[in-house]
Amino acid sequence: MTHPALLQTPLAGWHESHGGRMVDFAGWRMPVQYASIVEEHVAARTGAGMFDVSHMGRLAVTGPAARAWLESLLTRRVADMDAGRVRYTLVTCDDEPAAILDDALVLREADAADGTPRLSLVVNASNRERVVAWLRERLPAAGVDLVDRTFETAMIAVQGPLAIDIVCGLCAADDGARIRGLRNYTATTATVAGARAAIGRTGYTGEDGVEIVVDAAAAVRVWEAIHAAGLPHGLRACGLGARDTLRLEAGMPLYGHELLPDSDPFAIGLDLAVQLTHPDGSPRDFPGAARFRRLRATPPARVRVGLVCAVKRPARDGSAVLRGGFEIGRVTSGSFCPTLGTAASMALVEREAAAAGTSLDVVIRDAVQPARVVPLPFYSRPRG
Repeated sequence: MTHPALLQTPLAGWHESHGGRMVDFAGWRMPVQYASIVEEHVAARTGAGMFDVSHMGRLAVTGPAARAWLESLLTRRVADMDAGRVRYTLVTCDDEPAAILDDALVLREADAADGTPRLSLVVNASNRERVVAWLRERLPAAGVDLVDRTFETAMIAVQGPLAIDIVCGLCAADDGARIRGLRNYTATTATVAGARAAIGRTGYTGEDGVEIVVDAAAAVRVWEAIHAAGLPHGLRACGLGARDTLRLEAGMPLYGHELLPDSDPFAIGLDLAVQLTHPDGSPRDFPGAARFRRLRATPPARVRVGLVCAVKRPARDGSAVLRGGFEIGRVTSGSFCPTLGTAASMALVEREAAAAGTSLDVVIRDAVQPARVVPLPFYSRPRG
């Protein structure tokens, strides 16, 4: 069955033929799960999970003025990025208070042979069109080219303790060594399953792993090679459901939930995403910078916390958080968390109620249930 109103990734046919339950997500036809969200979640925590994240926007920014242009627009510095570095950033505007258009990853690639800078942005599927439009409105007359490469490429995330071994097993020895040598939030290029790929040691699950960008024509071949190589090691194809429970356990904010257009990034723990000064200490200027300076100078009234509930039924987005019968916050995300074996939520609550160990209540389906404030993230992967 075709769904012409929805966008489809190059892997949509594979998902459908392998039992993926397809849903509309940000205008894309995407698999929410195959058999069990819990089984997919556990696979990513204990072995490996692979995710089709081709719906996310992939933008190429090139030209002699590309670095300076992005430096003037993003909340993270770009001018001092070395080749191969990836940074988490915000895309902002001056329309207060709705100043945050999206959160994104910015990658400085190796310069072209003639020395021309090359950079990439990865943005959320739900915000891609407006971010692209906003950036294009601010393109200089010359010196910068912006190309939306979302539809000519695919992106595959392989996450979990065995993810690197599985991917490197599909590479020549030198490419595999280069991938293994990546630090967190760095990137390289390599050939995976015969396809040239851009590879970043990034992810959205709290696990080690990589995100692999290949030409759309090679997507199914690369996906199937990873799937076949990983099956003996417990790898599973995973849908959006497991991706969400994994990121929740890892305490990672999601645009539209923890992060909103009018959010205070310092209240939700995203201080690292906003750099208000250059390395020499002089002030940076970017859209919304004045608002963020005011926010940084003022302690937020509400801050992001983790809540562990006493029942397995989760408090969902928008549920009230109470103390002594009075509302002191709202849940931003919540789910049953398989690794924890209980329900957990992230919430924005009044600062006076944010200390770890504080007893609060949450409203779950009109019933008041006890909860306890815990440090974020709920889960951190073992090191070493």
